[in-house]
Order: sequence, then C-alpha cells, then structure tokens
Amino acid sequence: MPAVTASLRPSRYSSGLQHQGGCLAAAAVLLAGCGHQAPPPTPAPPKVSVVVLKAESVPITTELPGRINAYRTADVRPQVNGIILKRLFVQGSEVKAGQQLYQIDPAPYRATYDSAVAAEASARALAERYKPLVEANAVSKQDYDNSVASNLQAKAAVETARINLIYTRVLSPITGRIGRSFITEGALVTANQSAVLATVQQLDPVYVDVTQPSSTLVRLRREAAAGLLKQNASGQTQVRILLEDGSDYAHTGTLEFSEVTVDVGTGSVTLRGLMPNPERLLLPGMFVREQLQEGVRQDAVLAPQQGVSHDQKGDPTALVVGPDNTVELRALQTDRAIGDQWLVTSGLKPGDRLIVEGLQLAKPGAKVQPEEYRPPGAVARTTRPASETAQPPAK
Repeated sequence: MPAVTASLRPSRYSSGLQHQGGCLAAAAVLLAGCGHQAPPPTPAPPKVSVVVLKAESVPITTELPGRINAYRTADVRPQVNGIILKRLFVQGSEVKAGQQLYQIDPAPYRATYDSAVAAEASARALAERYKPLVEANAVSKQDYDNSVASNLQAKAAVETARINLIYTRVLSPITGRIGRSFITEGALVTANQSAVLATVQQLDPVYVDVTQPSSTLVRLRREAAAGLLKQNASGQTQVRILLEDGSDYAHTGTLEFSEVTVDVGTGSVTLRGLMPNPERLLLPGMFVREQLQEGVRQDAVLAPQQGVSHDQKGDPTALVVGPDNTVELRALQTDRAIGDQWLVTSGLKPGDRLIVEGLQLAKPGAKVQPEEYRPPGAVARTTRPASETAQPPAK
C-alpha cells in the first residue's frame, strides 16, 4: 500500500515541465500578437474659421484722388514804372477787392497830370475864344476846328495822366488771401513786367480737381442722369472729401462736369468739384480724396478680402464650406472694394460659410471642421476671473 500511494503523487519533474510548457504557450501568443498590429486612428479634419455671409444694404461710394485749386487766382503786377515806396498789406492776410497793396512813387505822375490839366485849360480857352470869332468870320473855320481838336486832345491827356496817377496805387484785383510779397520797398518796377509782386487767391469756395479715365466720366454722367448719384435740392451731385490724414471734411460740395476734352496721351479727363471753405482749411495744392455717393445697393453680399484669393489668371476665387463640411471652390465676380471687403456680384450668396482662416489647410473636396471667425480683438470670455470665483475667507 505505501508503494501504491507514492506512485499516485505528481513528481517535481512533471510539475516543472507543465510550468515550462505554459510559459512557452504564453510567449507564442505574444509573438503572434506582435505580427498583427492595429491600424492607426484616422486624423481629424483640419479646423478653419468661417464667416457666414448675409445680404445687406450697402451705400456705394466712389473715391477719386484729387488736389485743391483756388476758385480765383490773380497775379499782381505794376501798370506803371516807378520805385516802390510802401507795402501796405500783411503777408498771408485777407484782402478786399480794390484794397491798396503797394505805393509807387507818384511824384512824376502828379506833375504830368498837373501839366496836362494846364494844357487842357489853355486849349479849352482858345476854343471858346474862337467860337464867336468864327461866327463873325473873324477867324477861319479851319483855325476854329484846330482849336476844338486841340481841346479834345488836351482832355484825353488829362485822363491818361489821371489814370497813370491812380496806377501808382497798386490795388488788389479780387477779394482773397494774399501770399508773400516778391518785392520790397525801394525796388524799381516796370509796367506789365513778367515778375509778379504778389498773388491773391480766393479760397472760399475752392475747386477739387480729379483726373480719371474717360470711362469713369461716362459712367458718372449716366448715373447722374439716372438719379443714382446723391444730389442736393438744386439737382447737383453731392461730393464729400477726405483730408490727407484720413479725416472727413465737415462740408459737402457739388460735382461739376466742366472738362470737355480728353487727354489723347492718357485717355483721362479732369472732373472738378466745388467745395465750400469758410475756415480756410483747404489750401491750393493739398491732396484729398473726393467721395461720390452713388446710391444704395440692396441685397448686396460683402466678402472679407482675406477670404478672397486670385488664381493664375488673376480671377477672384474663394473657398466655401458646404452643408456636409466639404470645401468648395467658387469663382467670383467682384464690383469694387468697400473698406476691407469686396462687393461680390456673382459666386457667393447669403448663408455661405466663407473660409477666412486656415486656407492653407483647406482643399477643395476635403472635409473640415468650421468654427466662427473671431477678429483678433474679440476674444470670447469663457472663464470667470479669479476675483469672482474665489471663495470668501472663513470667519
């Protein structure tokens, strides 16, 4: 019996073999698993920022670069010879028409005038003396006629001397602002010389001259005739201007189609606007931008310029996210730029989701994750500040 009991017990050798076999089986399973790896996860679609387009009423404005010109300009020149004795104005001030600006030495012209007056008196007396004598046939008719002619010549000489004496007082021909004086006291001037003494400019109102292609002139004329351009009560087209610093000028002017000739070299024409200038803020030569209000475009679609690109032909294109978040390429037609947006006439419609950020990741036909575009300064507030979430100290 003891021998039988011993044979039924498992030996240490058999237990070791069973353990070793289990390890080999486990290793085989691991090796089999290493030979069949799981496929990598599919990458998520790229994120893009979109702007949802909408229809809106847009005022259409045309900007034309131009320069200010004086309404009237008068160059002051002497009309008689002489020495300048006085300058009678403050440079850069306002002067009135007929105001004396310079005084030329009047002494020789006064002497000439007095001599002419004396000669005229003598000729008149002779003519009066001959009148009764010729009636009495005491003098010939020819002598009387010569005395009358001499009297008339003497009167003309008096008038000429009087005018020259007046011309020694150099007067302003118009009302306006006078610039600097190009001559000083003691200088010799001559009648009708080429060099000017000073220049007077009328600065209220002023002209705004802009040069544009003749096609623009034709379009503006048609829009004015159709009533598309904003007009004042008298039916004139209204214009506004922007100053050099980009600020709006306070007053409104009118557009005048005064130019009738097209430059054959450039194909351009000059348009002239008339602008009030009571504060004398607008000066000749100043650069401005003239704005014409062409009416209001109803149901217009504006697309941010950063979402519009151009193909190799230069035609505008845009990427739009479709209803299933698939990117679509659209060919556009644009009318003009309004601020930082394009006025789109074809290719986009209200409700389209235009991609404005992430364009390099979006490909036509690919899936994307659209999210609302937020300008750099408009950051959403998602958490409360620490001062609001902090708990009050325990008492």
